Amino acid sequence: MSGGPLIVQSDKTLLLEIDHPDAQACRMAIAPFAELERSPEHVHTYRLTPLGLWNARAAGHDAEGVVDALIKYSRYPVPHALLVDVAETMDRYGRLQLANDPVHGLVLRALDRVVLVEVAKSKKLAGMLGAKLDDDTIAVHPSERGRLKQALLKLGWPAEDLAGYVDGEAHPIELAEAGKDGRKPWTLRSYQREAVEAFWAGGSGVVVLPCGAGKTLVGAAAMAEAKATTLILVTNTVAGRQWKRELIARTSLTEEEIGEYSGERKEIRPVTIATYQVLTSRRGGAFTHLDLFGARDWGLVVYDEVHLLPAPIFRFTADLQARRRLGLTATLVREDGREGDVFSLIGPKRYDAPWKDIESQGWIAPAQCTEVRVTLTDAERMAYATAEAEERYRMAATARTKLPVIRALVQRHPDEQTLVIGAYIDQLHQLGEYLDAPIVQGSTTNKERERLFDAFRSGEIRTLVISKVGNFSIDLPEAAVAIQVSGTFGSRQEEAQRLGRVLRPKSDGRQAHFYTVVSRDTIDTEYAAHRQRFLAEQGYAYTIVDADDVLGPPLPTVD
Repeated sequence: MSGGPLIVQSDKTLLLEIDHPDAQACRMAIAPFAELERSPEHVHTYRLTPLGLWNARAAGHDAEGVVDALIKYSRYPVPHALLVDVAETMDRYGRLQLANDPVHGLVLRALDRVVLVEVAKSKKLAGMLGAKLDDDTIAVHPSERGRLKQALLKLGWPAEDLAGYVDGEAHPIELAEAGKDGRKPWTLRSYQREAVEAFWAGGSGVVVLPCGAGKTLVGAAAMAEAKATTLILVTNTVAGRQWKRELIARTSLTEEEIGEYSGERKEIRPVTIATYQVLTSRRGGAFTHLDLFGARDWGLVVYDEVHLLPAPIFRFTADLQARRRLGLTATLVREDGREGDVFSLIGPKRYDAPWKDIESQGWIAPAQCTEVRVTLTDAERMAYATAEAEERYRMAATARTKLPVIRALVQRHPDEQTLVIGAYIDQLHQLGEYLDAPIVQGSTTNKERERLFDAFRSGEIRTLVISKVGNFSIDLPEAAVAIQVSGTFGSRQEEAQRLGRVLRPKSDGRQAHFYTVVSRDTIDTEYAAHRQRFLAEQGYAYTIVDADDVLGPPLPTVD
């Protein structure tokens, strides 16, 4: 792109080129309202969308600050008309408000009467609005609170939700910072406390923190603020049991107060931890477990790994708008494009800490990211060239040529705990045999997973081959090396989650290593570049090396 910023009219997206000597300062200024699109060499292209600007507005950023950042960091002079458009887009947030009227209950109130007239005539709001109470106020049925917010967002008039929340059923919960059961005293880190305060001030929304930065403690602290029955939704049973262990260790809660609602157990207690999988399972075409949402008068609902939220949970969450809702994630990127549903149904982004900031404070390990490119054999190249388009990524990602490179990378770190992560089961079994390492995959029982994870934590197992189940919510602080061999196409959030497996701070302060092995001159390389976008925005640089560099002399190090 040359000549200046470009507006893509199809989705009202502004692509902005940044060329600034202080890349970190630039990222800090731009990241609250824009997403990195691409990062060739020193020129970065950021994508500005209405949703990104509204998220920034909800988080307390004003248009003046955004405009100042655009002017300061843009590679080219930003046309005045575009600056006006950015400011006016941000100004759309909050001109409609959902509020509780002491007489009429839930109402839609306008700070701009014309906007209320405009949206009230929209067929997309049919059946959601009640009687007109005055020129600036329309009654809303409480059951439509979530769906109305979704519809208004799509109309381009996101409503600020000021209607408040029910307290739910009271239940005593305190943080056990003085230590519990002989454990040492501890305290919330400053950014964790800031995250809780930002969430509580907004009442609902999303906290974005790097993997390994203690999102579970943010959830526990939010529970201690709510002092109410809490429903926690997690990705799998192993993650749920990690939550339970952490809550027992870090709060006043006892084992008897925490229930597990999974494929193995159906316990409903003051704090209940349920898996997305069991809640979205069907019998006879019906979601038989969604009644859990109404099983108790929940005061707080926590969505772990909210970027993975399944569609049925979104639909039911539309009915939970009177409950406080906390989403936790390392990245709000959703490859299905449903960030808008997270914004309207869970809440806007309330807190976002840059990964490099947390690293500089010593709370996550520094990481060296390396992309290793292998050259396919002539036979592999011919098979790839003649394959159907839908088969090409699998062929490139699972090429046997990668095997000796992967083994060489493992051997470069003989004293480190190493995760080899892939997406294709056949490839994982091949790697397990090739590396003489155990495998954890979707069909591995929870008991066996926990046994292998415990053996890995203790150092009994040095190398573990793991499928996509390792992308999130597993606590393996000893892991210092991750080798990614295949993935879910160009998924940015998967890349972030996989790097996160090795970001737990090491006792001696050493850095972590994150390798991606890709096949040169194939779509594998293109997907790798797309996957790296989110981490590039966070300040991580990928060193690209040839397979021969791995099979020969040591890799270059990054200061």
